[in-house]
Amino acid sequence: MTSAPSDPLTTDPLTVVENASKRFRQGNREVDALQGVDLRVQAGSFVAVMGASGSGKSTLMHLMAGLTRPSTGTITVAGQDLAELSDFAMTDFRRRRIGLVFQAFNLIPALTAADNILLPLRAAGNAAGGEQVMEELATRLGIRERLSHRPDSLSGGEQQRVAIARALITDPAIVLADEPTGSLDSVTSESICELLRDLCDQQQRTIVVVTHEPSVAVWADQVVVLKDGRIVDQFSAREHDDAQALAAHYQHTLGAAAQHSESVSGVSLDHVAC
Repeated sequence: MTSAPSDPLTTDPLTVVENASKRFRQGNREVDALQGVDLRVQAGSFVAVMGASGSGKSTLMHLMAGLTRPSTGTITVAGQDLAELSDFAMTDFRRRRIGLVFQAFNLIPALTAADNILLPLRAAGNAAGGEQVMEELATRLGIRERLSHRPDSLSGGEQQRVAIARALITDPAIVLADEPTGSLDSVTSESICELLRDLCDQQQRTIVVVTHEPSVAVWADQVVVLKDGRIVDQFSAREHDDAQALAAHYQHTLGAAAQHSESVSGVSLDHVAC
């Protein structure tokens, strides 16, 4: 594992989440998926958002990608307040400025790897010169010899590299990856993490990865921990020598947050009882 060559906190923030909340309706009740979240992602940094299932981490990523809108608060990406964009303008902005990588790869089975990578440019009517960029990306990602193959002929790691190339083809301001190693074995997962780290270090890509795995988060610069829709901790991954040390910090954070919640609930109940 390599470390970043410079401190990302010295650069201006690229993505700012301010007091963001998201409420969903489930039947007759409303559920708060996020509650008053504040987050600043520095340009050229690698941020890991950790949390258990239901913690709100995927909801946060969807807000940052403009895939859904916050119930309250603002999301700013590369100087653009996403709330100011219509649905059509948001789709166009996301296509140009936000790269998305998913756990399930989301490749189109009938298309070759090359066509999958070029899809965002073609959808935007801006494919001119795209093939050269695609070949450069494919060479960097180690899949140049696989460009003529369809997804069912590729390994899981190769499919994820195609998905990463597709996310990078438009030269986005930020890359958002939702559990990008969740469908991969441990060896392939490590190679994808190393690839993301190299993209951050060598190309100054801004990357946010949603994960529940300490072995993924340890590659980041900054780790953000979510629990019950709130940020309960933010710390530098560089403070930890390996994934086990980071996992211990993560578990301690969750334990402390649970104790705090129980304490607050107990005080509230005592107050009501009085």
